[in-house]
Amino acid sequence: MSLHLDTKTVFVLIGLGHLFTSILIGAYWYGQPRNKLLHIFLIGKCTESVAWLGSALRPDHPSLFYLLSINSMLFIAATCEIMALRSLQEELSRRTKRMYYSLAALSIAGFLLLELFYNQESARVAYSSVVTTVILFPVYRMISRGSTLLMRVTGSLYVLVFAMACLKGVFSLLADNQLETFTPGVYETLMVLSLFLLMIVENSGFVLLLKEKSDQELIRLASYDDLTNTLNRRAFASQADRRLSEHARKGMPISFLLFDIDNFKDINDTFGHIVGDQVLQDMTSQIKSQLDMEALFVRYGGDEFGLMLLGKNENESDRLIGKIQESLGDAAARGLPAPYEISIGVLTVVPDQQTRLNVLYSACDKALYAAKNRGRNHVYRGQLDA
Repeated sequence: MSLHLDTKTVFVLIGLGHLFTSILIGAYWYGQPRNKLLHIFLIGKCTESVAWLGSALRPDHPSLFYLLSINSMLFIAATCEIMALRSLQEELSRRTKRMYYSLAALSIAGFLLLELFYNQESARVAYSSVVTTVILFPVYRMISRGSTLLMRVTGSLYVLVFAMACLKGVFSLLADNQLETFTPGVYETLMVLSLFLLMIVENSGFVLLLKEKSDQELIRLASYDDLTNTLNRRAFASQADRRLSEHARKGMPISFLLFDIDNFKDINDTFGHIVGDQVLQDMTSQIKSQLDMEALFVRYGGDEFGLMLLGKNENESDRLIGKIQESLGDAAARGLPAPYEISIGVLTVVPDQQTRLNVLYSACDKALYAAKNRGRNHVYRGQLDA
């Protein structure tokens, strides 16, 4: 039994698929705050829908203007798609936008020249396949280390589509000049399969990636302090308890720091709360620059913060504290009108399964008060009560 795919019907289905995707995204977008990412993607889907529906209605002997219009819309749709994906990854700068606008214009101009001087179906197919692949090729960055599993899978599927598009282009060049898009055969089957896969990856992949980004943002908002981008108390407590248990099993030390800004109220009263917020942001930024990826940084409230240094013994935590204090100096050079210092209470323990965060906090809180009683800008090392 032979399997024949009616290409015109497939083009209609693909066009309708992009159209319904546009309608659903438009319905979601309506009434929402303006979202440039969705705007770009929606323009691309609408353009692509018109292009594929137009391809299904292609006459037997299409005019130059007809072919140019269809392929131009496909180039524009691919450009909108890659811009939306780069925006989703927060990699779409003004310079990148201008580059893609120029690439789309050059692609259209190149197709026009090809039509004028070498009007062959095989050349048009090869050119369109290569140009679309070049425009969308930056999605390979989604496979890079550090990407989420969904990004890597989506990026891998795009690469598979690129490979099929290249095969399609090569096949078209190797075929005779009488190659026809709607003629049953290997070329038609390869083209239809690549288009179906591309439609699924484009639409489902983008929607899922957008959902993943929204979920990550919700998690961030629920877990982090808005002003300083440090963990809030609830998120810190959850992560700290898990790390305490892990280090108890491994017999590894942890150092816990509790600190606040000396005379922070005076800074707010003298310079205003805006400057006070700037001081908090500057302090957390400077401290973060000294930390490794394992450290847990929490804002308990106001100007009170905590650090859990995983695997750090007394000597290692003392060296880090020295670097932190040094990094906070010369605030004027960083544009702050108010110099500031911090007092620190610190505790180092090798936890066991009974070690609790609230016990560490209590011991460090006593150490912090002892540091302040010594004249501020001091460090006091505490210990757990026997």
